[in-house]
Formats: sequence, C-alpha cells, structure tokens
Amino acid sequence: MAIASPIWGVLGDRFGRKPMLIRSMLGGAITVGLIFFVQSPIQLVVLRLIQGATSGTVAAATALVAVETPRNRVGWALGVVTSAVALGSAIGPVVGGIAGAAFGLRLVFLGGGVLLLLAMIPVLLIVRESPLKVRDRTRPGMLALIRERPGAVRSLAVLIGAQGLITVINSAAQQLVVLRLIELLGRAASAATGVSFGAAGLTNSVSAVGYTTVTRRIGYVRTISLAAMLLAITVGVLVVAPSAVVVVIAVGISGLLYGTIVPATASMIGLETPIEAQSTVFGFNASAVAFGFFLGPLIGGGIAATSGVPNALAVTAGLCLLLALLVAIGTREPGR
Repeated sequence: MAIASPIWGVLGDRFGRKPMLIRSMLGGAITVGLIFFVQSPIQLVVLRLIQGATSGTVAAATALVAVETPRNRVGWALGVVTSAVALGSAIGPVVGGIAGAAFGLRLVFLGGGVLLLLAMIPVLLIVRESPLKVRDRTRPGMLALIRERPGAVRSLAVLIGAQGLITVINSAAQQLVVLRLIELLGRAASAATGVSFGAAGLTNSVSAVGYTTVTRRIGYVRTISLAAMLLAITVGVLVVAPSAVVVVIAVGISGLLYGTIVPATASMIGLETPIEAQSTVFGFNASAVAFGFFLGPLIGGGIAATSGVPNALAVTAGLCLLLALLVAIGTREPGR
C-alpha cells in the first residue's frame, strides 16, 4: 500500500476521486473475501499484498471529502472521517473476535468482504463528485502547482512526515501497552487490554469531531504541538504506572490526543494543497501512514526486546516530543 497509494492518488486527480474510492472498496472486498478460500500461509501473504496494492479506502475517502467540502468546513469534515475510522477500529476487533469464536475465522473474512461490497452501494447511489475540469496540457504539473504557493512544499513535506510519525508512535505504543499490562496483571491482562483500547477508540472518535473548537481559538499548529506534548506526558505515565487502572486511563487520554493530532494534520494538508493535486498528495500521505504502521512495531518491539518495555515507552514519548517540535518549527498556520 505504501507504494501503490501515490499511484492511485495521481489517477484520482486525473480520472476522479469517486471512481478511486469505489475501486478501493471493490479491491478490498474481493481480497478480504478471498481469504476465506486460502489453504496456505503463502496464499494469505499474497492476498494481503494484493489487498494493500488495490485498497486504500481511507485515503480515497479523505481526498474526496477534502475536495468536495467547503474550505471553512474542511477541518470538521475530516474530523468526522477520522472519527468514523476510530470507531471502526475500536468496534471491529470486538465484533470480529465474537464472530470468529461463533462462526470461525474463515467466515469472518467472507463476511468482511460482503460488508465492504454493501458499503459500496451508498457510495454509488448517494455520493456526488463535482465534474472534473478538462485537463489543460499547458498548465503546470502537480509539484509546480504546489510551488505556486510559497512555502507549501516544505509545509506539506513536514505534515506528511508528521502523519507518518504519529502512526509510528501509535502502532509502537499499542503493543507496548499490551506488554505493560502483562507485566502488571499477567494472564489477566486480556480484559484490561480490551477495555483500554475500547476507551481509546471512544475518546479518539469524540475528539476527532470536536477538535475544531480548539483550532478555531489557538490555530492548527499550536493545537497539534500542544497535543503532541501532552501525548508525550501520557506515554511517560505508562512507564511508571503503578496499576492497570492508571494504564487504562492513560490509554483513554492518549486516544483523545490522537483524535486531535491526526485529523488536524490531515486538515492542514487539505488546506495547503491545491484542489487539482489533492488526491496525489493524500496518496503520498497514505504511504507515509502505511510505512508508519510498518516501522512502529519494529521500533517498539525491538527496543522492548533488547532494553525492556519502560525504555521502549520512554523512546516513544521522545518521538512525541519530536513530533511537537517538527510541527512547531516546520509548518505554518494555513489560510482558511
């Protein structure tokens, strides 16, 4: 997915963002459904690779929403998208686990493919996209369009890097939370893990919708930087947490902060990018996020294995401070 996303983004800018959203949902539905039939680990890996290359629903939906929403409502609209993704991430594992126990894992994948196909129906019938303008061959390319806005290239590069970094932090912290709960509770950690991630999903979704209240008062850059610094403190609390209750509370607060940073950064990307280049830029952003999901567990797991979970959490907290510094120094307040 990290390689495919910019390619699909370019096609979205050229042929339309709604077709790219439908394509991504159809690709995801087919590949997820086909996992029902796999007979070997190799087949599963191949299907997962194909899924990463053909799906990318969140990136396609984000680009479509960013382009079709009035500029003064982009932040709120992308917050709603992030909220929906957070709720799905919180509810999906619970439903999947229950369904897997009741019907078996194979049927869960088949059901997931069917649900994606059903979700495609309202997109086909309800979602509308503004007519694409005929491409003017004399107009500059995507990078040249962005360069027409002084400072936009640097700001977008930093923002895309920030989206990748927050994904590294999130994916590293998730596995470290599990390990921390195991240290505190042993075999009884499973229930506390479910409660903590459920709380994070809930607070994430609420924050993703309501964060615009803060950005209107203090601006995007200050909001993201402050949230990243508070996230560093929250992750630091996990290092010294004396009980599972403290861990669950800290994870819930971290969901609130993730729900601010992710949509606020995406909103800044949307506001900095010319409409003609939105899909391409969000495609690169999706690649950064995908790479973050790859790199985060390697960093968190590697440090935890060699130096212990507390040290891994301390490094993760340091990455939060790096994120705050990166956004404060490398970006600018976008026009509204």
